[in-house]
Amino acid sequence: MDTIKKIALVLIFCSFTAVGVSQPTGSVLIKDGTVLTVTNGTIENGDVLIEDGIITQIGEDVSAPGGADVIDASGKYVMPGIIDPHSHIAGVDINEASNPVTAEVKMGNSIDPNDISIYRALAGGVSSIHLLHGSANVIGGESETLKLRYGQGQEGLKFEDAPRTIKFALGENPTRVHGQGSGIQPRTRMGVEQVIRRTFDAALDYRRNREAYLEAKENYNGQGAPPRPVAKNLRMETIADIIEGDILVHCHSYRADEILMLMRVFDDYGVENYTFTHANEAFKVAPELKEHGAYASVFSDWWAYKFEVYYSTAYNASILNANGVVTSINSDSGELIRHLNHEAAKTIRYGNTSKADALKMITLNPAIQLGINDKVGSLEEGKHGDVSIWSKHPLSIYSINQMTFVDGVKYFDREEDADDMRIDINPGESWEQPTVRNTSEHGCMHDTFYLFSETAGE
Repeated sequence: MDTIKKIALVLIFCSFTAVGVSQPTGSVLIKDGTVLTVTNGTIENGDVLIEDGIITQIGEDVSAPGGADVIDASGKYVMPGIIDPHSHIAGVDINEASNPVTAEVKMGNSIDPNDISIYRALAGGVSSIHLLHGSANVIGGESETLKLRYGQGQEGLKFEDAPRTIKFALGENPTRVHGQGSGIQPRTRMGVEQVIRRTFDAALDYRRNREAYLEAKENYNGQGAPPRPVAKNLRMETIADIIEGDILVHCHSYRADEILMLMRVFDDYGVENYTFTHANEAFKVAPELKEHGAYASVFSDWWAYKFEVYYSTAYNASILNANGVVTSINSDSGELIRHLNHEAAKTIRYGNTSKADALKMITLNPAIQLGINDKVGSLEEGKHGDVSIWSKHPLSIYSINQMTFVDGVKYFDREEDADDMRIDINPGESWEQPTVRNTSEHGCMHDTFYLFSETAGE
């Protein structure tokens, strides 16, 4: 192996394994733009100062401190970095489809920091994503909130101090993977509910027995028989943490009946903080979602791509928003993530949602759903310097993202965008004829289709 190959392998290894490295921050003054703060209105000819990764001043005639870069945003629009609450880019694996419940696995151990989709998302003004486990399981693995610090390693992409989250899934995906694919429960929507209830009951028993054992072990004085051990079970630990409110649930769902079902189950077990993602029929139960304090993260106008998604409407997000439900727009796609601004704009066309509320659906609202709204989601002093700059109002179809900053560091600049960041080289083809990458392949069901292939089980 020659020296160049050795160096390349070392760099790739380090990008996956580096831990404990402080994250890069930058200082920059963005001047004279139309500043869309999201929470405090619009500032014409406004300035945004970021120092060491934190927004320190927003207003007019702000002076740049020594060492800070200065960006002229005259004629442009400045807004918070977009947040995608449902994404699978930058994932090595998406589904651990071996059991209806796999709460013990973590997407934080399955991050691909070299995925070019990260850069392409930055090109669309996206600064953070929620890397979700797939929807093959009724209760999947823990998800991971990421900052798109392209060029950093696995640990460098993780959003520091973001709350723990986990993926649930209702309906056709888990019933198809397990009932149809493996011949085990759940085969029906009734079975999905019982998988959840049975697992929650088992976790409550486990936590009670485990804590009783640990207490008895601590108090054991050597007299008589020692307490009978209750081994630590990572799956049950995670489920118990959900019930106790330490983990936020993001649940793949489509139909109104299954949304109501899960809210009833969560009522029975005291689970309070959860988001229904996709939720195509959520508009049918918008008042009930509001009453329960549940959130919704939806597509703008994707539906009818399979039977259980047959009934929906482009007014879904607007109806939910009008009923006071905290609503976000998600992509679930490596392609759609690049223009979530357009997806949000559709709520203005369908439902007359205000521009302010439409912007919240891709900034503040997903931040609320991920529990990171104290750090990102709006331009406010004290929040992180995650900012994107647009040629026109970002809700315009003609607007193009110019720059994207994460923690005050510029990770995308259209003026410096290299042509080879837009293509994939297929080793089986001539390098002179590269192909455009299909970044949306499989989505939530990635890693599961082997179950339905002709060679499955061989």
